[in-house]
Amino acid sequence: MRTHLTDSNESVAQNITRLNLVAPGSTCSTDLAANPWDTPSGYGPGASQEDKIPAGYPVQGSIPEEYLKASDTELDARIVTAKETLGDRVVILGHFYQRDEVVKYADFVGDSFQLANAALSRDKAEAIVFCGVHFMAETADILSRDDQSVILPNLAAGCSMADMADGPSVQACWDELSALYADEEDDGRLPVIPVTYMNCSAELKAFVGRNGGLVCTSSNAATVLEWAFERGRRVLFFPDQHLGRNTAKAMGVPLEQMPMWTPRKAMGGNDAQTLQDAKVILWHGFCSVHKRFTPAQITKAREEFPGVKVIVHPECPMEVVDAADAAGSTDYIQKAIAAATEPTTFAIGTEINMVNRLAAQYPQHTIFCLDPVICPCSTMYRIHPGYLAWVLEELVAGQVVNQITVPTAQQGDAKIALERMLAAKP
Repeated sequence: MRTHLTDSNESVAQNITRLNLVAPGSTCSTDLAANPWDTPSGYGPGASQEDKIPAGYPVQGSIPEEYLKASDTELDARIVTAKETLGDRVVILGHFYQRDEVVKYADFVGDSFQLANAALSRDKAEAIVFCGVHFMAETADILSRDDQSVILPNLAAGCSMADMADGPSVQACWDELSALYADEEDDGRLPVIPVTYMNCSAELKAFVGRNGGLVCTSSNAATVLEWAFERGRRVLFFPDQHLGRNTAKAMGVPLEQMPMWTPRKAMGGNDAQTLQDAKVILWHGFCSVHKRFTPAQITKAREEFPGVKVIVHPECPMEVVDAADAAGSTDYIQKAIAAATEPTTFAIGTEINMVNRLAAQYPQHTIFCLDPVICPCSTMYRIHPGYLAWVLEELVAGQVVNQITVPTAQQGDAKIALERMLAAKP
């Protein structure tokens, strides 16, 4: 019998500990129950613990010991008091994947772009506290006013997928492709259009902006690819191969026209003819949480829960998306469950904090995570109430800490790429 979430009051850490007992040998560590300041160097426990850590990975300095030793009750009181003191001067954003102990303080909850837009609606906010990961805070900084400060409570809250595509590697790829396609006949379209998923650095958003491309989200990826195909013969899609493949396949692009580009290999590990015949060139990147889902998990869910509705995120591997009943963004998943008028059993293929929260919000349904070994986003998990209390009380004292500032040289091109994305409405 499948072991799944039965207690909506159980914390994610408790669920990890309990469910890993039925799956010995899992690479997901129960150490996530520990405080993030005790986490060893690197990404730490969780789904991304086996990913390679890039040079220059953000490091969070030490914070006053009072925040490390404070009880949950004390931290709650301090955060609530600081929020009340700051009033409209601060807005707190919480990503769907954020832990409940933090997201309960958020003024807005949503995906990365929804949150960046939500912050713009708070005209009086002097500070935007983004309880998410680094690239999300960068996006908020790009879109916010110059007089607003964007704060990431823990600077070590990065994204292993975003780290899989760096500026020099993408530029080297672009240079090779530009040389390969230099002699193609000019038919009014560009040889290749760069498209980056929202889950990337500001540097890469600026790169696509100045090279005729744009950013996409999991919600509008198909619309963005249509935009790109109107203007170019091919698309270079990074950093998530699965979102690119699943979206293009649904649009009718054959798999043989979607070669993989592996960084640091000549022509990405391809021959010239393959790249010339390509329609979408996929970067070798992925989400460590979503790559854990498998067709076998879906088969097991259907065996144990006849009539189950399986919904997965398009960052999952193609075989998983093909086996599911539906695939869509975090917002799509939430809306699909909210729209169900009759009690339904849902098996969800996405990050556990969101699944846990949906199960609590919709008790009339049976909602569980496809992966029996719950592996949350380990970097998102680094935002802890202790860090949130610290940055808020510093604001009360007139100090801005952990400010995220995108270099001026990247701001303009990155904003162009984001504005093109905004115009590409699904």
